[in-house]
Amino acid sequence: MTAVAPDPRLAERAVLRFPEGFRWGAATASYQIEGAAAEDGRTPSIWDTYARTPGRVFQGHSGDVACDHYHRYRDDVRLMAELGLGTYRFSVAWPRIKPDGSGPVNARGLDFYDRLVDELLSHGIEPMATLYHWDLPQVLEDRGGWTNRDTAYYLADLAAATVTRLGDRVATWTTLNEPWCSAFLGYGSGDHAPGRQDPVAALEAVHHLLLGHGLSVRALRAGGAREVSLTLNLACVRPDDPADPHDLAAVRHIDGLHNRIWLDAVLKGGYPQDMRALLARFGVDRRVEPGDEAVIASPIDLLGVNFYQPSRVRAGVGVTCGPANPGSEGCEYVPQDLPVTAMGWPVDATALYELLMRLSTDYPGTPLMITENGAAYDDVLVGDRVADADRIGYLDAHLRAVHAAVSEGADVRGYLAWSLLDNYEWAYGYGKRFGIVHVDYDTQRRTPKDSARWFTDVIGRNGLS
Repeated sequence: MTAVAPDPRLAERAVLRFPEGFRWGAATASYQIEGAAAEDGRTPSIWDTYARTPGRVFQGHSGDVACDHYHRYRDDVRLMAELGLGTYRFSVAWPRIKPDGSGPVNARGLDFYDRLVDELLSHGIEPMATLYHWDLPQVLEDRGGWTNRDTAYYLADLAAATVTRLGDRVATWTTLNEPWCSAFLGYGSGDHAPGRQDPVAALEAVHHLLLGHGLSVRALRAGGAREVSLTLNLACVRPDDPADPHDLAAVRHIDGLHNRIWLDAVLKGGYPQDMRALLARFGVDRRVEPGDEAVIASPIDLLGVNFYQPSRVRAGVGVTCGPANPGSEGCEYVPQDLPVTAMGWPVDATALYELLMRLSTDYPGTPLMITENGAAYDDVLVGDRVADADRIGYLDAHLRAVHAAVSEGADVRGYLAWSLLDNYEWAYGYGKRFGIVHVDYDTQRRTPKDSARWFTDVIGRNGLS
């Protein structure tokens, strides 16, 4: 019997293709990878202070050295190119560029990002800059941090200074990364820097972060930015019992805090009514001055979506979702019968599909980009290999969810894996590894994991087999 060669058209149809021009890459953040914490004029950030506070961070780890990216960026960019990344999302360190938070620009600080951008472009990699990824200068926190309205204007000053220097080569700019974490973990629960525990402060931070976003959008536009975005860690919040009106009310509240307070303010021109009432309940409505909501709603070109896990909520007497969720009396997170990552986060990629479809329905006309998605697992380096099949499975499932949403009309423009490198994972220190590249923190040796090679293949075919 004569063997028949497989029909190449069948192989082509077997690949889930993403749209032409889909942007593929990876993301990092300044404090998590740069190190050089006291070099070239950089002053302490709130994370430097938080890491030095006993009991705050796993084993007292800090970002003093991190991945030493400040000195090794050329090698890291070369590695990005070898992996086929077309986009690299990084953040600038505010205390490196403006050491006193609000005053003159430190030229040596901007010089580093100047060199980084040129290195990326020389390897054909598109730089995507984030202005604020949580490392507020400590001197500004000493003046009230995000509870101080002035901080919003200082962020806009940072935006103006940075786009003036880099805007001729950086096309895409993000104002804030995950302001939910900055406000509610930083000022509500205290699980993140600066470690405050005050619901009023948390809600004040919400408004001032959003105001800073809007002011920065305007500063970036004035500086010639071609594409301006905001990145939110949005949640797919599901009811424990979809038929229980009390559970649905609990979902409504948590969805308001995680999603609508940010999305409606930016994309619909103002805070949703229930969140406006929450601000008033805590006396924070007085912080919203005439014209603020118009500034916050300054048009953006792209909404960044960071996604890691779904949430399930139910109503209950005498329970609360905790200090990171002000006003959540009667709301409770419910354990989910799902696989979990090393962070204990449940894994369910269908939640990402649901979220993207919800965004497409509720906020039509807003281009989307997955700006972070990934998972921590207990990786083991054996020789020159990390066989991280769990991470590959996680990324594959979530990319299939993205593809399904795109196929049904969601305008998703790209996907960035979190993270390029194993790095300083905030309060978890170096105890959790999210990277597609393994980092030996003693030697700073980089080893691409199996997931990195898998991701390279996905990028090369612009799809999933």
